[in-house]
Amino acid sequence: MSLLYIGQQITIFGGYLMIIAGIFGNIMNIIIFTTVRTYRTNPGTFYFLSASINNLIYIIENLPFRILSVGYNIDFTIESTFWCKFRNYQYVMLGPISYTCICLATIDQYFVSSLNPHIRHMSNIKWSHRILIIIIIIWCLHAIPVFLYVNNVPPNSICINANAIYRVYMTIFGVVFLCAIPVGISLIFGYLTYQNIQQTKTLVEQHADRQIIRMTFVQILLMIIADVPYTVFSIYLSITNQRLKSYDQQVNEYVIMQFAMLISYICFVANFYMFWISSSRFRQTAKKKLFCWKKESIVFPSHT
Repeated sequence: MSLLYIGQQITIFGGYLMIIAGIFGNIMNIIIFTTVRTYRTNPGTFYFLSASINNLIYIIENLPFRILSVGYNIDFTIESTFWCKFRNYQYVMLGPISYTCICLATIDQYFVSSLNPHIRHMSNIKWSHRILIIIIIIWCLHAIPVFLYVNNVPPNSICINANAIYRVYMTIFGVVFLCAIPVGISLIFGYLTYQNIQQTKTLVEQHADRQIIRMTFVQILLMIIADVPYTVFSIYLSITNQRLKSYDQQVNEYVIMQFAMLISYICFVANFYMFWISSSRFRQTAKKKLFCWKKESIVFPSHT
């Protein structure tokens, strides 16, 4: 059994598992965050809702085709130039939107837990709506160069970034904007939020929600787990790109990269399950939606 075969099987079975878990989890997030009033009117959970919708689209448009390409050697990007460009466009556009939402949720928890009333006032649901629209527009515009530089390259019509400068930029962008900056912002504002919590006896005085803060913290942890392996190995590949490598070393690096890319999907898949673990209120709400454990009492008129 070759290492390449093992890598393919990991992608196939791990990918299927992530598709099922990700679609179910994000749909549950969307249902909960849109039907529970305390969540619906909270800027932090509005960002979680937006990330969940984005994650659902990201999973549906990426994971199935990744399984086909890596696991079964069926690559539709070779057959269609439009799909080659469009798939890379939405990959470059959708990923940053989710990471930005996580950062904004972390910043909002700092605002809402602050002792300063002016800073607390910056946590505003109307502002959150406007900020999200601006963020979506920015990332949509940022991904437009994909249509110019990503193409099917002969003789095998492989879908790649054909521009050397843009290729270097995208490597730097992945390391800086999809790992270093999101993790850095989340850690900084997560620490500042923790400091705010320590300075007050009760978060009720600040209209803050301890459970939503915990949900934000576990989302930060999830982002670190998902991003760091892929980012570290991407840096290694960039540094060693010009070195002469044996076939076995190339296979080893290919398998490790596929595994790291699969792990990177955790950030888009596992948020519902982390919310379930970290928040008792979220857990009880999810149980009601799933199992109808607590049905509303219905009083029937008596017949005399």
